[in-house]
Amino acid sequence: MTRFTCWAFLLCFSTTVVAQTENVNKNPFRQLYNELPTPNVYRNAAGAPGHEYWQQQADYEMEIRLDDTEQRIYGTSTISYHNNSPDALDYLWIQLDQNVRALDSDTYKIGTNSVNDQMSLRSLSQLEPTFEGGFNIDYVQNSGGRAMEYTIQKTMMRVELPEMLMPGASTELKLKWWYNINDRMKDGGGRSGSEYFEEDDNYLYTIAQFYPRMALYTDNEGWQNKQFLGRGEFTLTFGDYDVKITVPADHLVASTGTLENPNDVLTRKQRAALERAREELVQPVIIASQEEATEREKTKSTKEKTWHFKADNVRDFAFSSSRKFIWDAMAVKQSDGSTVMAMSMYPKEGNPLWERFSTKAVAHTLKWYTHYTFNYPYPVAWSINAANIGMEYPMICFNYGRVEEDGTYSERTKFGMIGVIIHEVGHNYFPMIVNSDERQWTWMDEGLNTFLQYLTEQQWQRNYPSRRGPADKIVDYMKGDKKYISPIMTNSESVWQFGNNAYGKPATALNILRESVMGREQFDYAFKKYSNRWKFKHPAPADLFRTMEDASAIDLDWFWRGWFFTTDNTDIALTNVKPFRVNTKNPMVENEMTRKLQADEGENISSIRNRDISQTYDEQDPSLKDFYSDYDPLNANILDKQEYEEYYADLSEAERAVLDADKYYYELTFENIGGLVMPIILEFTFADGTKEVQRIPAEIWKMDYKEVSKVFPFTKEVVAINLDPFLETADTDRDNNYYPSRSAVNRFDLYENSRRDGGENPMQRGKRAREAEGAGRK
Repeated sequence: MTRFTCWAFLLCFSTTVVAQTENVNKNPFRQLYNELPTPNVYRNAAGAPGHEYWQQQADYEMEIRLDDTEQRIYGTSTISYHNNSPDALDYLWIQLDQNVRALDSDTYKIGTNSVNDQMSLRSLSQLEPTFEGGFNIDYVQNSGGRAMEYTIQKTMMRVELPEMLMPGASTELKLKWWYNINDRMKDGGGRSGSEYFEEDDNYLYTIAQFYPRMALYTDNEGWQNKQFLGRGEFTLTFGDYDVKITVPADHLVASTGTLENPNDVLTRKQRAALERAREELVQPVIIASQEEATEREKTKSTKEKTWHFKADNVRDFAFSSSRKFIWDAMAVKQSDGSTVMAMSMYPKEGNPLWERFSTKAVAHTLKWYTHYTFNYPYPVAWSINAANIGMEYPMICFNYGRVEEDGTYSERTKFGMIGVIIHEVGHNYFPMIVNSDERQWTWMDEGLNTFLQYLTEQQWQRNYPSRRGPADKIVDYMKGDKKYISPIMTNSESVWQFGNNAYGKPATALNILRESVMGREQFDYAFKKYSNRWKFKHPAPADLFRTMEDASAIDLDWFWRGWFFTTDNTDIALTNVKPFRVNTKNPMVENEMTRKLQADEGENISSIRNRDISQTYDEQDPSLKDFYSDYDPLNANILDKQEYEEYYADLSEAERAVLDADKYYYELTFENIGGLVMPIILEFTFADGTKEVQRIPAEIWKMDYKEVSKVFPFTKEVVAINLDPFLETADTDRDNNYYPSRSAVNRFDLYENSRRDGGENPMQRGKRAREAEGAGRK
């Protein structure tokens, strides 16, 4: 072998190996062995808790006082921490989430901003913090009252243990603290805080993250002590709570848990109404009326009352307090015989919207989330009205939705309120019960919850205007600039386009999985299996991925990789359509078909113009004509017919069946432009006007994920093909989905100088129209 031949061989061999390696490394159907953690005794390969699974427990006894004059929280707590892990612990980590509002908070420091040519005083004031937030820790003691050594590291506090906390052992901490309650309407919003009503000089408090909370310690993360920067939410330990909350005597309090002392804090009338509500399954019962709330707003008691709540096996605790509250409730009966109280508290500023919809939305959510997962295990589910917020905690959530001063509201406000209540109440299931790591994976609670929110909204009203869920809702995001799109499997703090990434895309992915990949029956079974395997436990992404496959016998690694680990988008193009017919070799059939095709093709321009030749030579001299002058090769003679009959007689029965069917064959070529492999869904329209849908699994791409072709046989002629006809795959370019090709018509709006309706909502306009009609009749 010459040197040149050797080098040529090596180059060819090297190129082939590189190409094969690249094909293997980029094949979307390769298994997720490198991306997912190795199964072990704590989390097995089927996606279930392993036979040695464990989790910690933290129980709390607390006494809390809300200072309505200074807007402060004062608290003491005793934490009983149970080490159920196989590890000896020499320190404990405690979350101090209120420190995100401290003047030296990293959240302020890492915020990016710039100076524009024109700046308002308000925007300038927001460049540096002014609110003195954050925990003030008075002491940390052991069970004997001796001071314990601790170090505050921004939003985390490390407590040194005097001796190792051994597996199976418990320890007790005593803490005392206070902090200033932020005004959510002024101090940069937030998940909790106060709202001031200037008109009647009252406050509405939605209080959460109000106590030092044990950080989570797990088999797969160790201590989850990643700093709280504001976006990544909360990862917490299950435990039992015994909490006493002291507030002004005329306040009503809603809280995680069961009220232990109703005789001390509720009137006889309120207790009687609450008992009636326990049997009411259709219409909410008013426990505290708007008239009573209005009276409380005026009188303002200077005394205090203590509300006592207990909650078992919850991961957190929150409450709300105000003298402005209206209160209604109704019962929800479950299949296991238990009764859950669906309840709402709201100020008059939320009526009549809240009185009509809130508690029913709570009950509706419990019904349908239970349908897809498990029975709601807690005794109560609260919906609390608060401006500009939607936030969830065990058994209680804070939701926006206010009416105009005249009591009307827009359709957007109505559906926005119902949607946020469904979403936040739904969070009781994910992550309050199926307790995923929110600090690390926002999508594991927000995405799953948004998916179930969509299913529940559609059960509320036909064609409910859901913002997220169906595939076509995510198209604009998926086809956007990849520089500003993150994979779903990105830490919460580093995600571009947080809402689309953590809520919209995973919800859409699950809906596609349900509708177009697994089918509803298989998906619902597997999803319910995941929910029940991990309720009151701490799942990780691999546990979801593995359970969905394990329970359905469907390999979904390609789906998880494409939708969750990449920023690829769906853009499958129908690039070529070739129609074929079988050559029957029957001269009567084939010759006639050829004659028709020739006629359909038409004549070339020269032949058409050559008709003007006055007389050809053979027309002038007939002696030039012979056998071929009148010969037509498309006229079959008796020999042609005999030869075909002999050919047909030699065919097998199966071969004759194919020949006699005389089908139309269409070779379709597809190109994967977006990179995301997906099922191919096709709608064929035939010459007689009928249609047929064919669904090709995504595995058609397993050998070549860039281009594939497939032949479709039919007994009828195809006149049109539509790829992804039901908008199932979030295809970002529909223009290349048609045969014959067609383009969508783009529309533009005409500019209007002013709104004709003067800024009215439709309810106000309808009211004005009725008044005008009434005046006309007079």
